Amino acid sequence: MDHDNSECQAPPEGPVLCINNCGFFGSAATMNMCSKCHKDMMLKQEQAKLAASSIGNIMNGSSSSIASEPVVVAIVDIPVNSIEPKTISVQPSLASASEESGEAKPKGGPKRCDSCNKRVGLTGFNCRCGNIFCAVHRYSDKHNCPFDYRTAGREAIAKANPVVKAEKLDKI
Repeated sequence: MDHDNSECQAPPEGPVLCINNCGFFGSAATMNMCSKCHKDMMLKQEQAKLAASSIGNIMNGSSSSIASEPVVVAIVDIPVNSIEPKTISVQPSLASASEESGEAKPKGGPKRCDSCNKRVGLTGFNCRCGNIFCAVHRYSDKHNCPFDYRTAGREAIAKANPVVKAEKLDKI
């Protein structure tokens, strides 16, 4: 009894390396390629098909022959307002420039506590009165805060809990 080798073949004895020599193992389902090489090959084929179809469309003169590609056309009217040039008069005055810079606090300077003038940097506490304080003076009773916490609390509670009044029932 001779067996024909063409009828049925046994699976290969060992794992098959990827035909792209990437070092991973391939399978017959992915044409003896690893999953990554097979995915890359499929993407290249799709891109080649799209490129060929777009070149064919350009050669034929049609903008889009594939129905799945959406075409977006929009007409936008933008009103153009005329801009009038404004003239700014600059008066060189050294006295006014020094007064303005003296009154305004330097924005880039170090942050300091309003009570003790201690440098606080990033650890300063912002109070509701709008000032910055150190750890010692952060509480409202330590720096004589003018902010009225009692009124603010009452307003917050009143806003969060509106008055609910039921309709009166008619007596039978």
